[in-house]
Amino acid sequence: MELNELGVIRDGALLVGNGVIQEVGPTRRVENLAKARDAVEISAVGRVVMPGFVDSHTHLMFPPPEVGDEEIQSASRLVRTSSVRRLVGRTRAHLEAMARYGTTTVEAKTGSLLDESTEIKLLRVMAALKNEPLDVIPTFLMRLPQGGLHGDGAIETAVDWVSREFLAKISRRRLAHFADLVLDGEPARRPWFDRLLKAAGQAGFHCKIHSRTRHAGYATALAGGRNVVSIDHLEEALPEEASALAAFGCIATLLPCYDLYGSRVAACTRSLIEAGVPLALASDFNPQHTPTLNMQTVVALASRQFGLTIGEAISAAVINGAHAAGCANRAGSLELGKGADLLILNISDYRELGDQLGMNLVHLTMKRGAFIYKEGDVAPLAAEDLHTAW
Repeated sequence: MELNELGVIRDGALLVGNGVIQEVGPTRRVENLAKARDAVEISAVGRVVMPGFVDSHTHLMFPPPEVGDEEIQSASRLVRTSSVRRLVGRTRAHLEAMARYGTTTVEAKTGSLLDESTEIKLLRVMAALKNEPLDVIPTFLMRLPQGGLHGDGAIETAVDWVSREFLAKISRRRLAHFADLVLDGEPARRPWFDRLLKAAGQAGFHCKIHSRTRHAGYATALAGGRNVVSIDHLEEALPEEASALAAFGCIATLLPCYDLYGSRVAACTRSLIEAGVPLALASDFNPQHTPTLNMQTVVALASRQFGLTIGEAISAAVINGAHAAGCANRAGSLELGKGADLLILNISDYRELGDQLGMNLVHLTMKRGAFIYKEGDVAPLAAEDLHTAW
């Protein structure tokens, strides 16, 4: 399907049962079906109904909000000394905010510089939150320690441990779906990168590459022959790299909130689309540097920054995001047999998503056939109705 083709149904209807979409089509046809006779009707007259957003690249849990990216060791210590209950509570608050803004599936990365106890704790927290309220897809972020580029013993030891032990351990426990390699672009590190990607594939993981900026060519060459689903952070991929990315066939994930500046992005993005590269959009949520949980903002920024049509941006944030997150068989579009993950928006035309920035247009969010968020009234509350936190 073309990125710009949304398959809009004017005056459409959905029939949902047991958390799954059972029928979709024109309202007159759906409401006349025998199995729709006892259904509870939810009116969306004058509103847009669309799939829930699939946020396929976030740093939802690490580093914690109190510690910046540059303080990885301090962040790891903070996670190790925090209770699982505290970590679950903080992360659930983020997930609930995402649900209010229309995200129904989210990918979340670890990334604590190969600290085993921290990584296991983060993966355990994600497992505890797997379906409440959103689907959480866990990713083990493989980040090499800093050090010398030639024969560095610490790096060699870390890569050996991850390749021989840790990947197999978290695979057996089914704690992660993806292994994501942070690529720093240093050519002398390529043997270690190759080894990690190979070991992740052998352990049964789908892989991602954290390309950073201006490393698209290097990332594509490294991904060749590997089980790489997406290459992320390709906001500044060069036009001449588009054909190589298209030939490889993996998804290019763009993160509009990561860099709000840059003069070349629109031309580069259009060259990716014209070359046939499938694009996904994600928030890159990080409480320090990219503190947005709102995929509506991501869609609007992609339209303004990257020159995407609003239809292209929506497709990249739903069905292509689902492909990048490995869940397109059950999410990302309103199709028969897929989970009923959908939004009812306070707009009458989907193109209005590109006209707003930072507002919340969500009226209702549905996850697996149950409404998990409903827009509320703004009204005064009596003091006795307020519950204090202590």
